[in-house]
Amino acid sequence: MTKQHLLEKVRTQKPLIHNITNIVVANFQANGLIALGASPIMAQAIEEVAAMSSHADCTVLNIGTLDHANVLAMIIAGKSANQKGTPVVLDPVGVGASEFRKQSIANILREVKVTIIRCNAGELAALANVDWQAKGVDAGEGQLDVQNVAEQVAKQHNCIVAVTGVKDTVTDGQTTFQIEGGHNLMPLITGSGCLLSAVTGAFLAVADGQNLQATATALAFYKQVGENAAQNAIAPGTFAVELINSLYSFTSEDLRDNMTIVENTGIQL
Repeated sequence: MTKQHLLEKVRTQKPLIHNITNIVVANFQANGLIALGASPIMAQAIEEVAAMSSHADCTVLNIGTLDHANVLAMIIAGKSANQKGTPVVLDPVGVGASEFRKQSIANILREVKVTIIRCNAGELAALANVDWQAKGVDAGEGQLDVQNVAEQVAKQHNCIVAVTGVKDTVTDGQTTFQIEGGHNLMPLITGSGCLLSAVTGAFLAVADGQNLQATATALAFYKQVGENAAQNAIAPGTFAVELINSLYSFTSEDLRDNMTIVENTGIQL
């Protein structure tokens, strides 16, 4: 499966992506999916999420602004996606910031078979119970062997773990990709990571089960989209607009190979 094949499949098939997401980024996430070529639905009422996920090609769960009803809706939607056999993306936004977030993610991971956890280094540390100085929902600061910890978390939850940062790491616990690129304006806008989770969901929706390759391809694509957007942006405000534009205009011919397979650490935590 090639990057070209996946990107064109997204734009041809226009997969339906069900997002239970946070109030800060819902509009940005929806517009980004539309620009990419996918079809978003933003539904979180407990009464309808099972039906929405049963119709969708992928379900994206984002805990950015959660409450008890929201967590229950995510579990219901995730179980519905599991029954249908469609991918589930979990974005554990700020999971280390509060005990409620930690317990909510633990509940979701216990009840739902997650295809991929898409997180930053601080969120990965919280998932692995590694000491880390969280700063709200931002990545925060700490020392972490990202590749090793990501591989162990992937094995623990039997899923793919995608950790974004200056260099992205994508692993299923056995095979690990590292991805170069991106731009320093990307973390300066609200929702760039949340939108990436949704974009990854769109790639997974057309991956025909090749989920690790699809995840790595989505992250490689997104870094290059960010680089392209920065060429026409002078500051974070214009960058947010240009990121949407770049998702729309970036073609398979524009893509370069910016990911490599690295040796599995084989280290147990």
